[in-house]
Amino acid sequence: MGAAVAVLVALPSVIAALPASDAATSAAELRRAVLASDGVAFTGYAQAAGGLDLPVGDQLTGVADLLSDRTTMRAWYRGPTAWRVDVVSPTGETGVHADGAGTWTWDYEDATATRSTPSPLALPAAPDLLPSALGRRLLSEATDEELSRRGADRVAGRDALGLRLVPAEAASSVARVDVWVDAASGVPLRVQVFGEDAAGAGAEAALDTGFLDFSLDTPADDVLAFAVPPGADVRTGEDSRLLQAADRAGRDGDRVARPAELAGLPRRTIEGAPRGVGVYGRGITLLAVSPLPGRVASPLRDALLASPEAVVDELGVRISAGPLGLMLLRGPDGPVLLVGTVSLDALAAAATELTGGDS
Repeated sequence: MGAAVAVLVALPSVIAALPASDAATSAAELRRAVLASDGVAFTGYAQAAGGLDLPVGDQLTGVADLLSDRTTMRAWYRGPTAWRVDVVSPTGETGVHADGAGTWTWDYEDATATRSTPSPLALPAAPDLLPSALGRRLLSEATDEELSRRGADRVAGRDALGLRLVPAEAASSVARVDVWVDAASGVPLRVQVFGEDAAGAGAEAALDTGFLDFSLDTPADDVLAFAVPPGADVRTGEDSRLLQAADRAGRDGDRVARPAELAGLPRRTIEGAPRGVGVYGRGITLLAVSPLPGRVASPLRDALLASPEAVVDELGVRISAGPLGLMLLRGPDGPVLLVGTVSLDALAAAATELTGGDS
């Protein structure tokens, strides 16, 4: 009997250690399977580990914590507008419930319910770090030439096919992205993002997110549903307030040039974005340019200057945190923020172009 119990206890780890079964699936076919997986229902338990030390001051503390710490998540997913992600921390849980009109974020500890509507330029949140969501996002605009197969592995006890993305843009600060895709469903099970300074097979990922447990079970209605509890403090999401501030700053003297190309990256058209905000690039290589109100720019500048890696010159101050670059530009009519997955050289080139200086 004792031997039988020992076998049962060891079974999950034995299954996880079984060699992965590869398949003769091309990189292009695997990408198509990933993009088609947004309708695949599942439940899972995932962890994301970020190594991006962002000196952004008090304005974006939540984003900085998300990209620099370990985030543990339980997920129930039925489709793009019907899912729930609970972020588990030592002090409690925060649940995010999606419906057709947006999301409710319920902070159990503070008894606060925050309603957010879809935004053209939203701040990153914990659900964005689920490998299923992040993998689809990063592969959404990849070309066949940027993709290659990477064999197979076992993730969450399942066969996962490897797919590597190497961005083609010279301005990119991302060296590569490795996505491990569930062979049975096309759902990304693990995503690793490597910065340009991470060379070699043993390099540490700037962002590594993966499922520890995953099943293709369809979650029940009562798991996904959310009703505001009596007495809860109801608030509006932060994204809309930030977009309004950027829009007001952009109207103030039309402070930001919006050329058709910046640092070799084409400008994107984003429906509903503030007129003062420009977004450039494709796929994983993106650069956003936005005016900032003085009350926001001043503490951000202090935080950037406090970084030992800060580069300060006549253009302003810029830093890199893994594959993420930030710059506060001394614009002729006020401060301008440049942020994206681009190199410090690309930030400097973009700033030079925006201010009309020599290349």
